[in-house]
Amino acid sequence: MKSLIAGKWVDSSDGKTIEVINPATSKLIDTVPSLTKQDVEKAVEAAYKAQKSWSEKPVVERCEIITKFAQLVLRDKDKLAKLLSDETGKPIKEAYNEIANIQIGVPAYVEKVKHDYGNVIYRGTERGQENTIQYTIQQPLGVVVAIIPFNFPSDIFINKVPPALLMGNAVILKPASVNPLTLTKYVELLEEAGIPEGVISVVHGSGSVVGKTLTSHPKVDMVTLTGSTTAGIDAAKNCAEHCAHSSLELGGNDAFIICRDGDLDLAVEETVWGRLYNTGQVCCASKRFLVENSIKDEFIKKMVDKIKTLKVGMPSDMDSDIGCLISEDAAIEVERQVNKTVEEGAHIVIGGKRNKAFYEPTIIDGITKDMEVAKDMEIFGPVISVIGFDTIEEAIEIANQSIYGLSAGIITKDMNKAIKVSEKVESGGFVVNGASFFRSFEQPFGGWKYSGIGNEGIMTTLREMSRTKTVILKNITK
Repeated sequence: MKSLIAGKWVDSSDGKTIEVINPATSKLIDTVPSLTKQDVEKAVEAAYKAQKSWSEKPVVERCEIITKFAQLVLRDKDKLAKLLSDETGKPIKEAYNEIANIQIGVPAYVEKVKHDYGNVIYRGTERGQENTIQYTIQQPLGVVVAIIPFNFPSDIFINKVPPALLMGNAVILKPASVNPLTLTKYVELLEEAGIPEGVISVVHGSGSVVGKTLTSHPKVDMVTLTGSTTAGIDAAKNCAEHCAHSSLELGGNDAFIICRDGDLDLAVEETVWGRLYNTGQVCCASKRFLVENSIKDEFIKKMVDKIKTLKVGMPSDMDSDIGCLISEDAAIEVERQVNKTVEEGAHIVIGGKRNKAFYEPTIIDGITKDMEVAKDMEIFGPVISVIGFDTIEEAIEIANQSIYGLSAGIITKDMNKAIKVSEKVESGGFVVNGASFFRSFEQPFGGWKYSGIGNEGIMTTLREMSRTKTVILKNITK
């Protein structure tokens, strides 16, 4: 595949490419250009120029184009799901679910933008303004850069690209280099739907070249990034140099508190969903399992029994429950982190073995609150790290000792306790009687502390991707 710059599908000016490998089979799927700084600068200039006329199109026309895009995704859902599974390593049934979410998220943004009314400050509400009326409108930021990670490319695309376009911005999309193909196909479909030349671009390449060029460019007005905390901080620094907006959804080491008065079978089911989905490669997955000591052994036994029923297999098989990680390097890193935790004194209950990019579902017990995994070491894989606690105050203390604060959850039948804990745990989201892996399109999703800045979702993204202007009708009445 190629990159789209100024309405033309092009290779890198120096001819360099990046290979996209199926992590489950190690076979080459395709290549994409590895763009130069000069290539990326052309994309920014084209977007800057095209945005002006795009912003003048009526909202209803923009909505019609984005709606047509969603219809084209539905038409091509089988090919897109296969491509997403092949390049990412996620089970094909999960890939189908992710592609299907286009039909939820896109129509919601379309309806929201058509009903995103301003506010009116009527005359006489403030002394001295008896004859003046004020009202607010939303106007585009300009050029928005969307940097999307590998784990949920389609879902994250939905919360970045359509809303930015609907608000009249031009968008430059940078997918992850390891799996950029599905999102590149989405850009082809946006073209087919009628997006004008230059309004949408897709650029491929390394973060050190492409990412830095985009985040540092003075004609980029916003960077919306989902990725590592390190990448987010670098992007924010670059944006600050030219007063660009930044919205960051970053790392997480979410706590899942399981109390003895809770439904243990529910806790097991939520752990499968909340930790093993997408082979554990989820920013807001539960990663630290804080289990009351009186039920810890029983929880682990039930989890072992449950894991034994799950099928780890080729992502292309419809009956596979768990696929592989995004790459063998990613699996090696998970292996290193598990081994480090064992060296610190913990022990593996089940799993702990790697086969190329595949890593077995793993339970680690014997973790104490002073270990790295109980604080800030985010394991991005199918690993359930169990930490015992005796009092709910101790659980809250352990939950809050991390630099991260993306999401959290609790299992308890005591709603008084649940509400109090939800208010004390330092996180952007909190799930009562569920794992932390919860993200609806409607909710304002975002993290505290080192987990990010800003929120995404139907309630918030359109405002984040626009400027508020107040129009003053001074002395309009006498």
